[in-house]
Amino acid sequence: MNKIKIAPSILSADFSNLASDIVKVEKAGADILHIDVMDGHFVNNITFGPALIKSIRNKSSLPFDVHLMINPADKYIDDFIAAGADTVTVHIELQENISNTISKIKSHGKRAGLAINPDTSIDKILPYKEIIDQVIIMSVYPGFAGQSFIEQTYDRIRTLKTILNNSSIDIEVDGGVNAKNSTGCVQAGCNILVAGSSVFSSNDYKKNIDDIRKNM
Repeated sequence: MNKIKIAPSILSADFSNLASDIVKVEKAGADILHIDVMDGHFVNNITFGPALIKSIRNKSSLPFDVHLMINPADKYIDDFIAAGADTVTVHIELQENISNTISKIKSHGKRAGLAINPDTSIDKILPYKEIIDQVIIMSVYPGFAGQSFIEQTYDRIRTLKTILNNSSIDIEVDGGVNAKNSTGCVQAGCNILVAGSSVFSSNDYKKNIDDIRKNM
């Protein structure tokens, strides 16, 4: 089995020491840096934009996995890629031409993903499976860090795995991931785990990441 990748979400980092936290999680064994962008419109929270991403790009050699919880998304794609995004994921729930948005991401030579909320049918991914690089299955309702993992997520991962039919598309789980549920996610078929509170909850980031990886 390929290595399961851990993607700490900087939404749970200490923003007064963000650069330091980014360096520490990379040294602790993180594989990807997950960056949640929220606009106060698509979700009821506001986080940050391209300027912050640009400011931390030189702090890490990790791939930047930028998860856009914004609407509209299409007109901001260029800005986030210019800021340093390696993967840009938009939501299937957007009221815009998703194929065009994915094409715009790919035109920059970047990886494109689709995220799907807990109450959206997994079948909605099917029309796009030939043009995307990853799917983020939300295991909480998007908008705020620290929510509890939704148990139904395991079945949704298995359903997605069947729909994708052994393709090379990454399956990422985002929300409430910790050492107790990470193994179940991997056994169901995901290969990228976004972990926020469970990584940044104590100062021993290496132990926290290792705990999430255990039994894999």
